[in-house]
Parts: sequence; structure tokens; C-alpha cells
Amino acid sequence: MRLNFMQSLCLSLFPSIPLSLRLLSDSNITKMGYLVLIRHGQARTFEKDGDRLSPLGEAQARTLAEYWIRQGLSFDEVYSGALVRQRRTAEIVEECFIQSGLEWPRIQTTPELNEYDSVGIINNLIPSLAERDAAFRALAEAFEQNRDAPERNRHFQRMFEAVTSVWLGGEFEIEGVESWRSFQSRVRAAIKRITSAEGSGRRVAVFTSGGVIGLIVQNVLNAPERSALEINWRVRNCSLTEFVFSRDRLSLDSFNAIPHLDDPAMRTYR
Repeated sequence: MRLNFMQSLCLSLFPSIPLSLRLLSDSNITKMGYLVLIRHGQARTFEKDGDRLSPLGEAQARTLAEYWIRQGLSFDEVYSGALVRQRRTAEIVEECFIQSGLEWPRIQTTPELNEYDSVGIINNLIPSLAERDAAFRALAEAFEQNRDAPERNRHFQRMFEAVTSVWLGGEFEIEGVESWRSFQSRVRAAIKRITSAEGSGRRVAVFTSGGVIGLIVQNVLNAPERSALEINWRVRNCSLTEFVFSRDRLSLDSFNAIPHLDDPAMRTYR
């Protein structure tokens, strides 16, 4: 019987262990899967139809596809949330692969991968909280006063961080606005279903949003729940957050990577 290097090493290091347990072969080692979460390209924030990609967001998606093609990367499965900005980012990548004569798996639309209900939070939770909390009302008024000013993003972020902190804490819920617990439950279930499917060594791409990515990173690191939102604020448009997985384990490999966005003008958060 011919032994490979690893088998010979095990035999020399652990001579007391039965031979049958020491003969490791590649066929007995489960190959880890690869999961990459892609945040959608830049959307048309603050516009009436804010769920569509901006021209820059479309360019970010094409740049990602071109990078993957140059790297010779491929995937076994592709998932996307049902939001227009998520789905369109995946479709642009698909179009680039097909135009290059390369295969691209069918995009499986999965609503559980949608972002948390930011529209409901803005339209319903913000006005209600402003009525009850004077400090928050000042933040909301500052944003309204600067809605068309260069400082708009900064004022919006301050207001939105405050209201989502209340939303996450569950101390103030509004009917019709998805709760933090509901969001958390559906996202975890979707990722678990994807990573628990049959087959080892699967390569999976998931097109989603910053809140979903923040939640999964927080969950994998077993960090405090509030860190999910803090992570969310740092996720760039069209960035890559990578994991390795088996059926019962998910491990973070990289966070918020943008090797495809060489031009600083292509790097955005909103």
C-alpha cells in the first residue's frame, strides 16, 4: 500500500492510533464551500424610486463582473434578494458573463435576502418617534432643513442611525414595519438553507444589501446584536464579504473587499 505525504506524517507522529483511523485520504475530507455576499451597486438614494441602480451602481456591477472574468472565477449557484437594486446588480454580472461566452447559473430570487424595511422605518417609524422624543425630533428636523444641501448625507446618517438603534432594540414598534427579530429570523434561515444544501465545495454568490451582510457577519463572529448595524454602515456598494462553509459551520474569510474598484471614484457607501 502506497501512502501519501500526509498519511506518512500521521503514521510517524501518532503510531499508537489504529492504522484505519490514521489513513487519511482526500475522499474522506469534506471540501469547504465558498460563499460570497455582494452588496448591490449604488442605488438612487433620496429619489422617488430609490430602489433602482444609479449609472455609477451599474458601472460598479460591470466592473465586478469584469474582475471575476479576468480572475477565471465561476459559481455553482447564484442567489439574489427580490429588490430591484439587488436583482439588477446580479443581472448585470450575468449579462457580462454571457457576453463573454461564459456560463452563469440561473439567478434564484430569494425575498428572504431583502434588506430590512428601510422604507417602513423612514415613512412610519421616524414620524412616530419624532413625536415622542425631542432629541430625535431635532435630528429629523435638521435632516429636513438640509435635504437639498451638500451636508444631506451626514444629517440623514445621524437621524437614521438613531432610529434604527431604537428599531433594533424593539422598544418601539409600529404596525406594518418589519421588526428586527423578524428580519433577523428570515435572513438567518435563508443563509442556513443555502449553506446546508447537498454537496461539498459549492461556490455560491449572493447579491443582497448592507443590513443583511452586517447581520451575517455579526452572527458569525457572535458579536453583540447592535454591532450588526455598525457593520452595516461600513459596507461599500458592490463590495465582497467572503465566507467558507460546511453544512454545520460558517466562517468569515474577508469583509467589505473591493479589489475590483481600483478607481476611488467608484467607491461609495450610498
